[in-house]
Amino acid sequence: MRWMGLDYGDKTIGVAMSDELGWTAQGLEVIRREKPGADMERLLQLISEYGVSQVIIGLPKNMNNTIGPRGEIAIAFSEELKQKISVPVHLWDERLTTVAATRTLLEADVSRKKRKQVIDKMAAQLILQGYMDANMKR
Repeated sequence: MRWMGLDYGDKTIGVAMSDELGWTAQGLEVIRREKPGADMERLLQLISEYGVSQVIIGLPKNMNNTIGPRGEIAIAFSEELKQKISVPVHLWDERLTTVAATRTLLEADVSRKKRKQVIDKMAAQLILQGYMDANMKR
């Protein structure tokens, strides 16, 4: 039973995957959104390849808990994905995940160039791990 976490953005989609036991999340890859439809095709390929049983998409909320334009885009993407797959798709509050990921990488003294390459999959990892921690009975 693997779960997939997504950090959906304008230019990239960060992808994280749980281990087979569903205890930990690891960053998997960053999908560049360059050609229309190619990003969805890659996600469908990953879902099939890893036997994903649930998809968790980060929902960017405002600090006052309202949903702004970025949140509406994430909701629309989740609805599109639900039409294409047969596994549950959940939205998860992602407030400050990119900030936490950036802070972690800065503390690890990762260069700016390297941070840009991994920040989205690290944010997806934090989204997925947060969801798993809140929803798994151990």
